[in-house]
Amino acid sequence: MRKLKLQMQMTIDGFVAGPNGEQDWVWLSPPDPIGFQKIVELAETSDTLLLGRKMTREFIDHWENVADNLPDNPTNALAKLIVDMRKIAFSHTETNINGRNLEVQNGDLTATVEALKKEPGKDILVYGGADFVSSLIDQDLIDEYYIIVNPVAIGKGLPVFNGRKVLKLESSLALNSGKVLNKYLPVKENQ
Repeated sequence: MRKLKLQMQMTIDGFVAGPNGEQDWVWLSPPDPIGFQKIVELAETSDTLLLGRKMTREFIDHWENVADNLPDNPTNALAKLIVDMRKIAFSHTETNINGRNLEVQNGDLTATVEALKKEPGKDILVYGGADFVSSLIDQDLIDEYYIIVNPVAIGKGLPVFNGRKVLKLESSLALNSGKVLNKYLPVKENQ
């Protein structure tokens, strides 16, 4: 069965974006080649990418632009992976969003993700947005958490954890940028 892997940037005080979705804090640390390589490696283990509707348009436009028009951009290899990957945007309001290899899903989130996990292929990856990821976490659909903790606190913002969630630290990699890539696995509390 395929795994659903979450990869998200997070502040040291537990937010994935500012109160209005701001993520300018992600770029305060200098780029880290080792960290970027880990992000590429994680993308290479997946052939499907799940997206929340609110982030889809900007996300698709950015990565298609990098893949098509910026061959010298250091993120071009990741852009090509993302553009070529099957992408599913979950929405209650939209039935069509333009983008390469992009489909829109309006059905039940849990049933859809469980069905995707049973399909053949590589794993499934999710990058966000905050509300969408919160829904996945609340439904216990995430199998592996890859949280990139940034050395910045923003005081208030958008969390993805709405309640108690027990996780087991599987690995941790401190990056030269000051960020830390932590891999967590969910733990059933009655175990």
